[in-house]
Amino acid sequence: MLSRLEQLCIDKGLKMTDQRRVISRVLSAATDHPDVEQVYKRAADIDGKISIATVYRTVRLLEEAGAIERLDFGDGRARFEETREEHHHHLINVQTGEVTEFHSDELEGIKERIAAELGFKLLGHRLELYGVPLDGSARRTTK
Repeated sequence: MLSRLEQLCIDKGLKMTDQRRVISRVLSAATDHPDVEQVYKRAADIDGKISIATVYRTVRLLEEAGAIERLDFGDGRARFEETREEHHHHLINVQTGEVTEFHSDELEGIKERIAAELGFKLLGHRLELYGVPLDGSARRTTK
């Protein structure tokens, strides 16, 4: 069975080699916004012939095709996630680096209102919130 990312790549006309399939499956299965090194380690556990250079090339190709998105959480590492239709934001725990994904209808309304008040039609935005748990243990919604 194809992962969502594999199918997206096929739909975009990308040639899916065995190594690209493994890398795509690793990215599809990720719940933690991995960087290239993490993708490489996970892919190499599945197929020991995959090189770090292959992972870098494949990640770049997938990003250029719009199949994955590059994220910058301010820790000096580019991280990646599948491109998804549903919009979401990220809350980053600055103590652990853990990322929680969330959606807020209230926030969506505010950003639309701000754009309209300033005379703009909003085409898109990115929002990353940074914080520390209030009581030492973060309430988790999604990862």
